[in-house]
Amino acid sequence: MEINGGACNSEDKRRNAQVEGEASVLSSNVLLDHVGEVTLTLHSDGLSWKSLDSFDNGASTCLGIKFVPEIATEFKLSDIYAVELTDSDMIQESNLTCAGECFLGNDSDYSEMNHFAVHSFQKSKSQPCLWILAMYTFGHKDLQTCQMWVNKINDSLNKEVGRPKNLLVFVHPMSGKANGWRTWETVAPIFSRAKINAKVIVTQKAGHAFDVMTSISNDELNLYDGAVAVGGDGFFNEILNGYLSSRHKAPFPPAPSDFLDALGNDVNSLVHCQKKAGFETHHNKESDPFLPSLEHNESQFSHLGTNDGSHSVDKEIEYSLPNRKFRFGIIPAGSTDAIVICTTGIRDPITSALHIVLGKRVCLDVAQVVRWKTTSTSKVEPYVRYAASFAGYGFYGDVITESEKYRWMGPKRYDYAGTKVFLRHRSYEAEVAYLEVGSETISSIPDGSRLFGKVWSLKRKKSERIICRANCNVCNKKPVCSSTRSPPATPYMISQETRWLKSKGRFLSVGAAIMSNRNERAPDGLVADAHLSDGFLHLLLIRDCPHALYLWHLTQLAMKGGNPLNFDFVEHYKTPAFTFTSFGNESVWNLDGELFQAHKFSAQVFRGLVCLFASGPEV
Repeated sequence: MEINGGACNSEDKRRNAQVEGEASVLSSNVLLDHVGEVTLTLHSDGLSWKSLDSFDNGASTCLGIKFVPEIATEFKLSDIYAVELTDSDMIQESNLTCAGECFLGNDSDYSEMNHFAVHSFQKSKSQPCLWILAMYTFGHKDLQTCQMWVNKINDSLNKEVGRPKNLLVFVHPMSGKANGWRTWETVAPIFSRAKINAKVIVTQKAGHAFDVMTSISNDELNLYDGAVAVGGDGFFNEILNGYLSSRHKAPFPPAPSDFLDALGNDVNSLVHCQKKAGFETHHNKESDPFLPSLEHNESQFSHLGTNDGSHSVDKEIEYSLPNRKFRFGIIPAGSTDAIVICTTGIRDPITSALHIVLGKRVCLDVAQVVRWKTTSTSKVEPYVRYAASFAGYGFYGDVITESEKYRWMGPKRYDYAGTKVFLRHRSYEAEVAYLEVGSETISSIPDGSRLFGKVWSLKRKKSERIICRANCNVCNKKPVCSSTRSPPATPYMISQETRWLKSKGRFLSVGAAIMSNRNERAPDGLVADAHLSDGFLHLLLIRDCPHALYLWHLTQLAMKGGNPLNFDFVEHYKTPAFTFTSFGNESVWNLDGELFQAHKFSAQVFRGLVCLFASGPEV
């Protein structure tokens, strides 16, 4: 190998000596764009370089401009997503002309060099969760040397575990402000450089992505490493429901005995496999977990039962859940993107794309919601839905209905509809039963003595909150199950220590948060310390109260560092399952921004049922 046109010197040979068992170590003197001549070294876990310029006490002067050489720099292979040979046109000659003269003698030598680029990222100093694209361009006169570096780095990248090779990409062209396709065009080069085969499907109508996910066979699905949604929370919910509706076979949510008696069912009717139930889906262009907008024409519901074989899913191939290989990705292009903010820490398409191509992983709890028939003589069959972020009733559902009247206003209709609903101050009579957590589970959760018990014990000081972050200790804690044979994603196992508790009355809203649901309208979310994968729902009951108090609650919700749960009319319970029954006038439910009309339903959470290409927000 030649360095700058000459043979390798003894120091180069010493650096290039291959130590047995460390064949990946490589070192060369190359030219780094914007820096000058450096020694580039490939280690078993990353790249590093150090400037070779040491004259004038570590600095040089050219045309009156003082250049200070870069100090030793390095980054991990896990932060590199691509390396490639590049054209010399990619080099910014205006920035390198003077440097070329200073380091090499003249710029003509530099222009004759071959180049290769290493693609990585840098974290923003002001926003640690924001990842910024970074490209490091190295030059060498010998093309074979450049090719060797590309091959060696690619060999190392291919050994990185968990990086996707084949992805299904669903693009919602009308997502957010109708910029779904433009968002994909922005991030597509990242996937191309990372050599990811992406099968791109631009949805043509509501429910298109759901239909694709339900119709694809398990055999074909196993060929992909995951599915990416270029859109908002509602679009991701559509894909998630299509994925789970025909593959997730699990008991229905538990319920108290009087709830079963009201249904006219015995206990066995709630433990059948889910394939016995129908699935009702409802699609909207985009949604907001707090002030969503959706089409709620009943004719748009599609009943996709599995008991009649309508799903064209390969019956011979079992698909196990949770599936750690198949992950979901979200490129934010919606109006709220709460799930992305909770899993990456920021609403940025580039950052999300980097999380995907680098193969990051975080598990998500998923709530299963079953709507039951209202009377024992009703012919309506159960309907199953899944939600990954939030389920809300009352105020949230009323805003959905009201905002549809003002679609011509655009996003401002949410604020207008929310104001009207607030001034109307309508409450609804309902009963909520929730499963109390046993002492065994309490002891398994960090600081559990403060997290469970009566509702007032959950009104904690800010200093007592355990916020969900990257490498979260709460989410990574292994669950304590009553059966050692239970898989990680099984629902909470009922034991003799558990019991059903009830809350009945008039409520302004009823909500169940699966994650914190941080977004621009609620910077800390509905529940600041809700976790992504702890196996619990945060049940929020807002009882009827005066206008002024409710406004105070909403103000705290919209304030960073606020405490919206510290009110006497707010009840906050942590539970793995609950049931809901409405009386008299009804509102509608909002599941991840999708309409769900239900007089009686039961819900349970499955811990870590699906995985996302994300790593959790940084501290």
